[in-house]
Amino acid sequence: MSQPLKSEVKAGLDAWLAAAGFPFFKPLPLPGDVSPRRYTRLVGPDGGSAILATYPPEIRGTCTRFLCTTALLEQAGVPVPRVLASSCDEGWMLVEDLGPQTLAEWGQGRPWNELQPYFERALELVDRIGRIPVERVEGLNPRLGGELLRKELTQTWDLFLQPRALTGGERLTRALSAALDAICANLDAETPVSCHRDFMVRNLMLVSGDLIVLDHQDLRLGPPAYDLASLLNDTLFPPSGVEEALLARASFEPVSYHRAAAQRTLKAIGTYASFALRGADRHLPLVPPTLGRCLAHLAQVPESAPLVSDLAEAWAAVLGSEC
Repeated sequence: MSQPLKSEVKAGLDAWLAAAGFPFFKPLPLPGDVSPRRYTRLVGPDGGSAILATYPPEIRGTCTRFLCTTALLEQAGVPVPRVLASSCDEGWMLVEDLGPQTLAEWGQGRPWNELQPYFERALELVDRIGRIPVERVEGLNPRLGGELLRKELTQTWDLFLQPRALTGGERLTRALSAALDAICANLDAETPVSCHRDFMVRNLMLVSGDLIVLDHQDLRLGPPAYDLASLLNDTLFPPSGVEEALLARASFEPVSYHRAAAQRTLKAIGTYASFALRGADRHLPLVPPTLGRCLAHLAQVPESAPLVSDLAEAWAAVLGSEC
């Protein structure tokens, strides 16, 4: 739960909100993970609402980047939340309230004939993001290149795989490490495009039949298939036929997609483990299916395909668990 604001800070915030058109409101703190950024739903006496994002001093730069990426995505025809007011010097931003449910939450338990149109729409948005000129994106955030891709996997290795002896014996450990190095190197060799970086169903809101893209401040250059790999391998896992149909509509080589998806799923498991160690364990149920997706993608790329049988044996206990 957020700490109460100091009286002088609250007075400044109240004055700023009044100037932005929210002089009277009821604050409703929203849950988050482990980011120092905090969100609060502000509900006015007339029932109108907005979302207040509060950025502490150590991440004030994120506020400025959010404004920049908002403009870039709007110009590219990608729907994003409207910024109603901002003061990045103070660490405050007011954005439109899009409701309580993400596509991930809305889609739980629904049949794929209902979900597929929204995934097809999301694929259109991936294409629009990827067409943003690289010169407008480079410099916003570090490129998602080989070094960063491999560094992300180090967290998974250290926090999840090795503590559970999931890298197997010495031979498999060396072979898996080398395969991951090669996958990241091959992704690095691809011509980078603009990527949302976390284009997943938990960052998509379903509003009036369309999708609105959240949490876009990490927009950066990365592998062309990375956003599609994020979309198809998080929370709502499409069956193989749907996945293949969406991949066929995209302009990516299948091996590039499977490399990006193998890296992304393995990286996500490290993120879930890190969150759990810091007290946010609500993503742990995603670990077994995400690891299963990772194994399936590793089987589709030449760098790791020879290891899949041994990995399936080493990972069997996790794949069959509910974490």
